[in-house]
Amino acid sequence: MAGSFKEKLNQSTLVLQACIECVADVERLGDVLVSCLQSGKKVVIFGNGGSAAEAIHFAAELTGRFKRERKGLPAIALNADMSAVTAIGNDYGFERIFERQVEALVVEGDIAIGLSTSGKSPNVLRGLEKAKEIGAVTALLTGARCSQVPDFVDICVKVPESDTASVQEAHLVILHWLCERIDTELSGSD
Repeated sequence: MAGSFKEKLNQSTLVLQACIECVADVERLGDVLVSCLQSGKKVVIFGNGGSAAEAIHFAAELTGRFKRERKGLPAIALNADMSAVTAIGNDYGFERIFERQVEALVVEGDIAIGLSTSGKSPNVLRGLEKAKEIGAVTALLTGARCSQVPDFVDICVKVPESDTASVQEAHLVILHWLCERIDTELSGSD
């Protein structure tokens, strides 16, 4: 039986408070995103399941707007292209769905962000590895179950929590802060 909603709010608050451990990495990711977008490069983001939904949400906030008026920014959620996902999955295997899209769409100087609450999703890791080979900056948003960060990941934001839903909640807060940071820097106002 589920606990009360108040208990859930308390648990979520504790997870977010524990994210103080991630502050430097989140702020570094914000710096890199702003620099990437200011230099005319793009953001490519991807994940599975709930992380896929968050990737689509983040890309939409960048191409549209978050809170401030500014020009649309180049961002793509690779998991949103179901034709590509199913064709690549069918022809090459599910573990290569992001790798093939990265190979086709990412150029040096772009930033590739993978979301994986466990840090172990083979398709996310292969996509990041390919992005690194191309010369993109790579970032992984993950949780405490990620025991080892691969060498090809430049920035790892690891939420200190193992529960998938709680990690995803924290990732959404992080992504919203990144949107706000980008809006502030690229709209030309404080």
